Amino acid sequence: YIKAANTPAFEAKLSGTQSVSNNTLTKAAFATENFDTDSCYDHSSNYRFTPNVAGKYFVYAQLYVDGAAAANFNNGNAVIRKNGSTIIDGLKNMSNNPPKGMALPVSGILDMNGSSDYVEIWGSCGDASGNPQFLSGAYSVFGAFKVIGA
Repeated sequence: YIKAANTPAFEAKLSGTQSVSNNTLTKAAFATENFDTDSCYDHSSNYRFTPNVAGKYFVYAQLYVDGAAAANFNNGNAVIRKNGSTIIDGLKNMSNNPPKGMALPVSGILDMNGSSDYVEIWGSCGDASGNPQFLSGAYSVFGAFKVIGA
């Protein structure tokens, strides 16, 4: 009998609202860990997950992009990047009926080599007022865990 676990695993959230440049892809600074089973998430400088065990990982994020004023959000995206390359892009264009902001979820299963592969979350916000931001707390989260049996 072999007991398997969905680890390494982590989840982090933004610790404060993050101001970003208009229509510019920016790394989201998920600085507050909810948990990190194997200390594989860098929550202080690179904001990236580098698992120390090879395998398939379910990676998920929700990034709340906000126009800072009513009806100013035109477009935005949340992006999963592996080793600096875009793997999954959750682009939304709302320019025909702009809200104030929107939660953008992205997820996928990625192969990770257990030594040098890493994942990060990037995002952007097109804002008519020029004051785009990522909202903090439960609005924006980033996590991953090893998939058992895959």
